[in-house]
Amino acid sequence: MGETRRTQPPILGVSLADLRRDRTSVKWGVHGSDVIPMWIAEMDCAPCPAVVDAVSAAVSRGDTGYALTEEYAVQVAAFADAEWGWDFDPRTTTRVADVLTGVTHLLGLFTDAGGPVVVSPPVYNAFYEVIEACGRRVVEAPLGADHRLDLERLAEVFAGLTAEGARTAYLLSNPHNPTGTVHTPAELEALARVADEHGVRVLSDEIHGPLVLPTSTFTPYLTVPGTERGVTVTSASKAWNLAGLKAAIIVPGDAAVDDVRRLHPFVTFGASHLGVIAQTAAYRDGRGWLHRLVDELDANRHLLADLVAEQLPGARLVVPESTYLAWLDLTDVGLGDDPAGEVLRRARVALSPGPIFGCGGRGHARVNYATSPEILRDAVGRIASILE
Repeated sequence: MGETRRTQPPILGVSLADLRRDRTSVKWGVHGSDVIPMWIAEMDCAPCPAVVDAVSAAVSRGDTGYALTEEYAVQVAAFADAEWGWDFDPRTTTRVADVLTGVTHLLGLFTDAGGPVVVSPPVYNAFYEVIEACGRRVVEAPLGADHRLDLERLAEVFAGLTAEGARTAYLLSNPHNPTGTVHTPAELEALARVADEHGVRVLSDEIHGPLVLPTSTFTPYLTVPGTERGVTVTSASKAWNLAGLKAAIIVPGDAAVDDVRRLHPFVTFGASHLGVIAQTAAYRDGRGWLHRLVDELDANRHLLADLVAEQLPGARLVVPESTYLAWLDLTDVGLGDDPAGEVLRRARVALSPGPIFGCGGRGHARVNYATSPEILRDAVGRIASILE
């Protein structure tokens, strides 16, 4: 097995020339051809063969109608059990178009118009957008200086909001985007305890769960004690690079099953048939590919850490425990509050601007390192050139 893995071509080995020629997605279409895009959460990877085979076969036979999603739910549950020992009943789940669509529907269930939704910044920028889009308001309870959940601050915020009688939800990024923090079982259990004490619903976005890197272990929120009222939303979108093949799943805790069943059945029609086929194949037959990818991401995160230390004096990288996204502190390198803007203008490397991730984002940028080592070296070299 080891010899076979060594002789396989790298998943993250696609050349810059091939990417520029073949990719037509947002990542490659927004900026000029001289820019290295390392911003939006798309990987520069070769596809999972099981997904290619499943989607190609479906299109070839004209199987492009409306989606049935029961087998998708079964395979998500089987994957979760095999990878993390998370045993849930697929019959209790609801399938939706994507994770943020699921979050939107759940916020409609668990909060009121204009009501509070708590987040812990710096956090996934789309959380802010989806909360605003569904007519709720953001309340921030920032991460601690160690980039971990600040349970005391969360308890204080929860208590203040619910004392006013507001139905409150907490939107958890598990694992955390953009810092790559992997929440521990003890942290999640403490969060569940604080949330339950104040009647706050925890909605856990676990789309990056399969991308926890060696030395850390992913803990699904609903596997720790006291999370029965919580709800998880997840998808194969990030781990297998399938954002364009939409499907996602809502998994309720035992005490939230009846609540989630209140969602109108129409919402389940959002998952596309080809998305369901692709993601079912990924969960069922793509585990080996995923494990190889995680090994390559592990090597890339260490390479990125070395490159930053060697070439970007004054920069500080939060070496991620998960995801393919890294949080880069450029506060002391003289590029201003939004260094990504200067990096794009002067180095022609596109990073995600830190300020869009909320409190604590000024002077920072998010780096997508899911690319070839060669492109990673080129990008950091370009950034280094403007700091000389």
